[in-house]
Amino acid sequence: ANSDRPLRVAIVDRNPALGGTCVNVGCVPKKVMWIAASIADTVWNGGMDQYGFSTSSSSSGGASSGSGSGSGSSGIEFDWEHLKKARDGYIARLNGIYERNIAGSGITTILGTASFLPPGNQDDDGDESDDDIESDGSNKRNAIRVSVIPNGKTQSEAVIYTANHVLIATGGKPILPPGHGIRQHSITSDGFFDLDELPPKAVVVGAGYIAVELAGVLQSLGSDTSLVVRGERALREFDEMLSTSLDEEMKRNGINVYCRTDGVKSITCSDDDDDDDDGDGGKKTVLLNNGESIDGVDVVIMAVGREPLVEPLGLDNVGVEQTEGGYIAVDEYSATTADGIYAVGDVCGNIELTPMAIASGRRLADRLFAGPAFANAKVSYENVPTVIFSHPPIGTVGLTEKEAKDKYGEDNLTIYRSKFANLQYGIYDVEAEDKPKTSMKLICAGKEEQVVGLHVIGEGADEMLQGFALAMKMGATKADFDSCVAIHPTAAEEFVTLFPWGLSTPETGAKVSPLNGAKAGEPSSLGPPATEL
Repeated sequence: ANSDRPLRVAIVDRNPALGGTCVNVGCVPKKVMWIAASIADTVWNGGMDQYGFSTSSSSSGGASSGSGSGSGSSGIEFDWEHLKKARDGYIARLNGIYERNIAGSGITTILGTASFLPPGNQDDDGDESDDDIESDGSNKRNAIRVSVIPNGKTQSEAVIYTANHVLIATGGKPILPPGHGIRQHSITSDGFFDLDELPPKAVVVGAGYIAVELAGVLQSLGSDTSLVVRGERALREFDEMLSTSLDEEMKRNGINVYCRTDGVKSITCSDDDDDDDDGDGGKKTVLLNNGESIDGVDVVIMAVGREPLVEPLGLDNVGVEQTEGGYIAVDEYSATTADGIYAVGDVCGNIELTPMAIASGRRLADRLFAGPAFANAKVSYENVPTVIFSHPPIGTVGLTEKEAKDKYGEDNLTIYRSKFANLQYGIYDVEAEDKPKTSMKLICAGKEEQVVGLHVIGEGADEMLQGFALAMKMGATKADFDSCVAIHPTAAEEFVTLFPWGLSTPETGAKVSPLNGAKAGEPSSLGPPATEL
C-alpha cells in the first residue's frame, strides 16, 4: 500500500478485532499473564521477603481471597477480574491501532469469510465488485477471483473481488483430541483468555510450549495445576537440557506433572446427569489412558496442537496443493502451486511463529513490488530464535545437540555447558540446591567452532537471546564469543565466558574480525558529509 506503488490493497478478515491470533489470543495477552505470574512468584514465593519487603499482614499468615483471586503468605491478594479487564482493554487498544494504521495506509478492510472461485467466466452467486483490487491495467477476467460473504450475510449476498496477487495468512486454530466428554468439558488455549476467574484446580493437557506456558501461569497465580503429557516429558522436540531442566523446575514450583500418560481418555463432570446441558458447573474427573485419574478439576485446557485454518478457502478451486496435515505447500519464495497465490505463517506449517510470518510477508512484498533489486528476496528459516514464556523462561536458537550430532557427527562438535543460580537468588536464605537454576549450552561445530546451537533456561533468557541470535546468523565462532567483553553482573555474560575461555581456534565468522584486539569495522561506502542542521 506504499504511495509510490500504484496498487490497491484489501485485507479480508472475519474477525473485526484486527491483529490475528498473536494479538487477540496468543503472544500478547499470554505475555501479560506471564508478567503477572512472574510478579506473583516474587511477592508470594519468598522473593519479596528475601529482599526485606513485608506487609502489615505478613505476620498474620496471609489474607483470604475472594472468588477468582489468589493470595500467598505475604498477605498480598491477586484479583483475576482486574487483570483480565486491564489485559482485554490493552488488546482492544492494539486492535484500534491496527485498524487505524491499515486505514491510514490506504488499505481497504473487508470483514467477512473469503473463498477462491474457479478461474474463468462462469456465472457465480454473488455480486461483482466495481473494481479489481489491483488497478494496474490488467485484464480483470484473467485475475484471481475471490468470493467474500460479509459478516452477518448469506452466500447469496457474497461479493466477488479480483486481484493479480492473493496472500493467504489465515493462521491456525487449536484442535481437540477425540475422547468421551473432551469436547463438552474442556476448553482450548483460546478459551483460556475467556476465563472470568482463576480456577482453583486446573489441568493443562499438552507437551508443547503453549501447554507449559499456561500451566506455569496458572500455578504461579494460585491454581492447583496439573500438566498431562503423553510421553516422557514436555518439550521433547527441544534440546534435552531445556526439556529436562524445565521438567525439574515445574515440579519444584508445585506443578503436578503426569508423564507417559498416552493422553486423555475421557472427561466426566459431576453434573452430567443434571438439566444443565453444558455441564460446566460441576467438578470434572480427567481419566488418562494409562489408568491414572485427576479428580475435582474446575477447568481442563486442551493444548495438544493446532491445525491450519483452511476449510473455508476453496483451495481446490484454484489448484493450491496441501501437505500432510492440511498445510499449504509453498516454495522458498512463499509461492503456492497456483500462480499469483502465496501463503505465509502458520497456515504453511514451516516455523509457526508470528515474527516468522511477518518476515516472510515482508520479503514477499519486496520481491513482488520493490523492483529488480529484490527479485530474489526470500526469508531464511535457519537459526530462527524463539522464546518460551515458561517459568522460568527459555531461549533457543539453532540446532539441538541431537540435531547437531546427526548433521555434523559427534566427533566434529564441541559443546560448552554451564549451570548456576542467578544473582537474583544469591541472597536467598535457602540451601544452594533449592535455588532456581539457570542452564546454558553452546554447541559448536568444526575446527573453527562455529556456533550452531545456543540454548538457555533461566531468569532473563527471554531478553538475552536476540543479540546472540544475530551473532549466530552472521556465523559467529566460539572465539568471537570469547572476544566479547562481558557485561557484569548479568546472566548473559556467561555465554561469553564459558569455560574453557580463550582456548578456541582463533577463527572468526565476522566480516571484520573482532579477535586479538582488532579495531572496529568502518563502513566501506560513504557519501558526502551530511549538511549540518
